[in-house]
Amino acid sequence: MGSLLSFAGDKLISAEKVHSLSKEDLVARFKKMNVPSVIMQVTNGIDVYELMYRSHFPDGREVNASGILFVPTGVDKPLPLMVYHHGTRLRKERAIDLTGEQFICSAFAGDGYIVAWPDYFGIGKGDGFHPYQHAETEAQASMDMIRASREFLDDLGVKRSEQLFLTGYSQGGHAAMSAHKFMQERHPEEFKITASSPMSGAYDMTGVQSEVMFQPYEYPMYLPYILLGYYEVYKYNPLPTKLMRAPYDTLIPRIFNGINDFGDVNSLLPEIPGEIFTDEVIQRYRSNDTTFKLRELLESNNVYDWKPESPMMLCYCKADEQVTYKNSLVAYKAMKARGTKHLKKTHAGPRFDHNTCAIYASVYTKYFFDSFRKGSKYGRRGNSWKRFLLDVSKMSVNKQIRKARKAKEAKAAEAAAKTAK
Repeated sequence: MGSLLSFAGDKLISAEKVHSLSKEDLVARFKKMNVPSVIMQVTNGIDVYELMYRSHFPDGREVNASGILFVPTGVDKPLPLMVYHHGTRLRKERAIDLTGEQFICSAFAGDGYIVAWPDYFGIGKGDGFHPYQHAETEAQASMDMIRASREFLDDLGVKRSEQLFLTGYSQGGHAAMSAHKFMQERHPEEFKITASSPMSGAYDMTGVQSEVMFQPYEYPMYLPYILLGYYEVYKYNPLPTKLMRAPYDTLIPRIFNGINDFGDVNSLLPEIPGEIFTDEVIQRYRSNDTTFKLRELLESNNVYDWKPESPMMLCYCKADEQVTYKNSLVAYKAMKARGTKHLKKTHAGPRFDHNTCAIYASVYTKYFFDSFRKGSKYGRRGNSWKRFLLDVSKMSVNKQIRKARKAKEAKAAEAAAKTAK
């Protein structure tokens, strides 16, 4: 749509406008998606840019990364900056189509939030293989995306307030938690976080999330993705393939090629994720061997046991089939034990699966962040009328879920009866 602009900034390499939507365009999109305006309002149009920026690995290796920046238009007042950390992606290529999680970003931007979406390392137009669920590189990508965005916004003349919000869903929940932790511990003067809302993240990978490793699980691809991604950072020994049994030791490097997607990869892996490992690896992991490198690396990327100084809300759903809700409860308990004062937890819906949960958790997050824009110091759960309407919407969705579940059970019973005959 727009020409590619090069920059000589500290972090920003280039920026290109890829979409421009008026307020009316956004309202039409919301209507098409059946999003009631009273629940998520639109107050302005947006311009959408793709950014390229400089970052680095923990060992100092430089890397180029990409991201998306959603900028409100027609607003003549200082605007808050929000970082949205996206969920798991296997494909390297990333379109900018404003659907899915990008629709969530456009909803925030359509109500006056500048929204930065870092692709992380190795996704989008970034270099290398993605270090999946690696806390420090997730945080580094986020911090440098903010720095590049600030450079670009200054060049555009967009007014920014002092407010900084962090959120994200699924892997993005882990990334948002990581970003909050690293910003607070390493750059507290540069990044003054107003509030964060990590949503449905695997914060406790060696604890409650690891329960899925040795039982049937619909998404076995998460485990080898972590192994390959950690090698991109740590270059550890033995090679990740040496931890795997045949045929997965040769299959897995081929199928994680940046082209295949979830269904392609999951269909080629065992139903029980841990079965990709050799017997020796399984034994060492299950015995809690503290000298075992894999356990050590996973533990170093747990992000639940620390003390946030800025307000935080943890969102989750008990019926989440991909990321167990226990991650949020473990984090809440650990943080409270460390003396965290302004910490909330929000159960977005008892029957919602992972993808449905993302929608409602994002709405609760917006209400939480909106309260700071309206003057709250520690955050509120939002307008009671809007929350009531959201509850009405949830009741309707729950009814549809129950109906679909009953139909599925009836179909299964019918099939079983035919088999018995």
